[in-house]
Amino acid sequence: MKKLILTFHIVFLFTILNAQQIEYPESPRHKVIDTFFHNYIIHDDYRWLEDVRTDRVKQWIEYQNRLTRKYTKKASIKNNSLNMIEKYGTVLSENVQKRGKYYFFYARRNNHATPGLYLQETINGHESCLVDPNFISSKDKVNIRGFSLSKDSEYLAYQFNRNGSDWCEINVVKLPSGNKLKDHLSGIKFSSIEWKGKGFFYSRYPNHGEFNETIGEEIYYHKLGDEQSQDQLIFKRKDPTIQFSYYVSSDEQFLLLREETKYHFNYFYIDYFAKQPYLRPLLMKQKSGFGLLDSHNGKLIIKNTLKNNNGSIVEIDPAHPLQWREIIPEYPYGIILSTRIKSDRIICIYQSNQHPILKIFDFQGKELYALEMPAGHSANGFYGEKDDDNLLFRISSYTIPQLSYEFNTKTFKRKSGEDVQITYNFKNHETKSVTYLSKDGIEVPMNIVYKKGIKLDGNNPTLLKAYGGFGSVTSPSFDPGLVYFLEQGGVFAYANIRGGGDLGKHWVLSGRKLHKQNSFDDFNAAAEYLIKEGYTNPKKLAATGASNGGLVVAAAAIQRPDLYAAVVPVVGVMDMIRFEQFTVGVMHHDEYGTVNDSTAFVNLLSYSPLHNIKEDVNYPCMLVMTSENDDRVPPFHSYKFVARLQNRTAQINPILLRVEKSAGHNGPINHIERYRQKADMYGFILEYLK
Repeated sequence: MKKLILTFHIVFLFTILNAQQIEYPESPRHKVIDTFFHNYIIHDDYRWLEDVRTDRVKQWIEYQNRLTRKYTKKASIKNNSLNMIEKYGTVLSENVQKRGKYYFFYARRNNHATPGLYLQETINGHESCLVDPNFISSKDKVNIRGFSLSKDSEYLAYQFNRNGSDWCEINVVKLPSGNKLKDHLSGIKFSSIEWKGKGFFYSRYPNHGEFNETIGEEIYYHKLGDEQSQDQLIFKRKDPTIQFSYYVSSDEQFLLLREETKYHFNYFYIDYFAKQPYLRPLLMKQKSGFGLLDSHNGKLIIKNTLKNNNGSIVEIDPAHPLQWREIIPEYPYGIILSTRIKSDRIICIYQSNQHPILKIFDFQGKELYALEMPAGHSANGFYGEKDDDNLLFRISSYTIPQLSYEFNTKTFKRKSGEDVQITYNFKNHETKSVTYLSKDGIEVPMNIVYKKGIKLDGNNPTLLKAYGGFGSVTSPSFDPGLVYFLEQGGVFAYANIRGGGDLGKHWVLSGRKLHKQNSFDDFNAAAEYLIKEGYTNPKKLAATGASNGGLVVAAAAIQRPDLYAAVVPVVGVMDMIRFEQFTVGVMHHDEYGTVNDSTAFVNLLSYSPLHNIKEDVNYPCMLVMTSENDDRVPPFHSYKFVARLQNRTAQINPILLRVEKSAGHNGPINHIERYRQKADMYGFILEYLK
């Protein structure tokens, strides 16, 4: 009985690990060995940290957070980071967006920390609150994840989560009144909402447990007024690892369904205008994916990358699916970021040499208009009814919040929307687009942001960031923490490394699976460029990235610790040997590979941050950030990484762990907690780059 009590009430001992007298919580090694392919012995001494809900691990996390707060609070106060980030984050703008007949925006009212969803019937009309997440639950932190309008603009379905989880619920309200219907759906994860008539399609997964595999996706149709148990199953497969996506055309003629297997893509459709609507094959065993944009005159309009690198727009007649008509050919100088199909226009936003470009075409592919925007900016929007001539679009950058413009697709005239009030002079910042050579001689694009008049004397505190995975194109977005960093004389660099989609399909594939090392080489080459060109030096250079970007910066720093003074991996994938056993890891074989294949296993082991830590290396200062409810990249990736780094006598530089409570993969839910997180991060970086 005494033994049981002692086990339950764990008393943590502290060990003085270095000359700076940093007292880390004890992280005992418990011998766990896995054998792969008969001769690969993998030690996993910190697997006990995967049991995150045990009292033992909870206390370990609490001690880690307490230690981290001691350092970050001191740095934050010293650098006044929280107050300044709050100041720069005070932006008087609602970012109104047109959807269907109405205008929508998110806003905080009545001192609420989490924004609600608001509606206006006209652009300058009276606002009414549709959904206030602050009143959905008295015990959980609720956040609206997105919404979807019915085609007739009579209903709005919105998704929300609790405490940062990827698991969502769906509610429905009547428009424009906002009256809530009885419909409530749960068990939703990574689902879109596609309306058809008086209901919508959605997908759900069986819940196998908090951090267990997310597999077994099923597509359902929910009819308004029905219980969820009555929903119609539309599609599923016996193989639980197959993933689906689906889209309903704006005229509700077509449902297009995409099935992604381990080896290829299959496409099916339903033509609801046919005498006998049923699910039919469209294109099978395709080697590359494409997406339905909409329909036009009974034909499907598709974004295609099957036979090109940057993407083209094609028209497919479902009756003759192998006879494609190319409407807009591949643009050789840039990739398609987004497309909107209007009644007689196709609006495309491209990225070319790190510049967003707006182009408008007719359905014969004739270019009617083009507008190139500055480097380091992003553009989005152009929502609304299909027949709308006047559309809203938004432009933003790393240091400028979203600016709204009204644009006429017939006259091509544009005018500024609402005024945006900010508390600093954004004209003091400038962005420079450069390219640099990676290890294998490939040119990699990068944006560098700094205050005008900066001296390239090699002593500027500099922050390097990247993502580099899943073909994602990370467009510049406003960050008040970054504004604070720049105002302190910092330099920010974003490297568009391989694995991302910035330069098209070949760029994605050259940073995926067995080529993943290219991502890390590109990142470290960016660091070398910044040092060589006089922006900074290794004692003044920090690195950060989130999710796959967290993997990138951790792997890069483990491989080249001499390049960095401080590293901040956020919700990073650190254990590449066990990643696929949890939550969505099994979905990412196409990005990383699988340990069940011997070649892929050796490759994963070669760069897994957890498994490449050397006992005799003093790695850079690290602030490893994660969230306790992250069910996409479970937090124990970070726990195990930190424990192994701390538990070595060679480690003199601080290794700190910051665990966000009641939050998930996307971090803190409300703006106050987000500002605190940014203050800790940027305060830490500035402190250790001095």
